[in-house]
Amino acid sequence: RRAGRAPGRGLPVTPSATQLIVMAKAPLPGLAKTRLIPALGADGAARLAASLLEHTMQQARAAKLGPVWLACAPDTTHPAFAAQAGQGGVVLREQGQGDLGARMQRMIASALAGPGAQRAIVIGTDAPGLDAVVLRRADAALGQLEGTDAVFVPALDGGYALIGLRRAAPSLFDAMPWSTAQVMAVTRQRLVAAGLHHVELDAVRDIDEPADLLHLPAGWV
Repeated sequence: RRAGRAPGRGLPVTPSATQLIVMAKAPLPGLAKTRLIPALGADGAARLAASLLEHTMQQARAAKLGPVWLACAPDTTHPAFAAQAGQGGVVLREQGQGDLGARMQRMIASALAGPGAQRAIVIGTDAPGLDAVVLRRADAALGQLEGTDAVFVPALDGGYALIGLRRAAPSLFDAMPWSTAQVMAVTRQRLVAAGLHHVELDAVRDIDEPADLLHLPAGWV
């Protein structure tokens, strides 16, 4: 493999100390944002998923933390993913099998094994409040605050919208009650048990349920 080319589809990128990973589902009706189907219909939910993906990738590139891995599900073939890879600085990766925790852990371990990698930051596409400024703050907290092992941006629904780690920590992901209000609380307990010091930034809102649509920027739906 040529130096400077991360595995997966996309243009060649230069390795950096931070690997930003965006976890995304293909914006397909019946696959993406299914909890919003009662309010938007399957096609409307998919269109919103496409808008959220585009917004998230714009912010990820604007943060300028280094190359962006777009971790795709179920695979990398959707045109929306190809369009992102074509803009440069983005590499497509398949999330693979398993629950969300297994897929996130797989991406983090792979990223931290890369040349020069010192930290990995993982986000989804559900939180429009995760802009470039927040991403840079998270990276600074992880990279500049001595003794910090992890950084989080909690979600107001009890989960989290961003996790950053200096090293792989499987215990944070195994058998996690994903999509519940207990995720961040359980994660805090596991951080203490693992002896990991973490920093939390201001919480943001996920767009998961019909009631959350009120918090979208004007014109999104």
